[in-house]
Amino acid sequence: MTEVRPSKPVIAAVEGYAVAGGFELALACDLVVAARDATFGLPEVKSGLVAIGGGAQLLPRRIPYARAVEVLLTGRLFSATEADEWGLVAELTDPGRALERAHRLAEVVAANSPHAVAVTRRIVADTERAGGAGLFPPSDELARAVAQAADAREGAAAFSEKRAPRWG
Repeated sequence: MTEVRPSKPVIAAVEGYAVAGGFELALACDLVVAARDATFGLPEVKSGLVAIGGGAQLLPRRIPYARAVEVLLTGRLFSATEADEWGLVAELTDPGRALERAHRLAEVVAANSPHAVAVTRRIVADTERAGGAGLFPPSDELARAVAQAADAREGAAAFSEKRAPRWG
């Protein structure tokens, strides 16, 4: 599977059921905000199919391996509370509030340096793809480039002047 990542963070807002392809879309996102009554699952095996739209590849990278394999091999659905306990969900909300909270979370992310956010996402993705091994030198180079960029100077100036940064 060739992974294509957008240049900006993507946040999923889950209300109701995120099952099969819908859950695979949520797994492809950077952050998941879910209503407490949401339900997740990859039930493909119950129909003689395989979750090849990203589910079988992404779920074991997002939650503990034993949980991922259990979900994939049994096809059982699971609650938003379980998803939160496993670390899949960034935030649980009251029913009907997931989209609103996802928008607020996006606003918080968007208020940060676009350059620093993009490089941070790249470091996280590169590290995860490499299994966490051997990436410190490239990560250091990327981080140094961010520290020398205009956004870093603006961030420091905004901090010292006690104002919101104005990103270029």
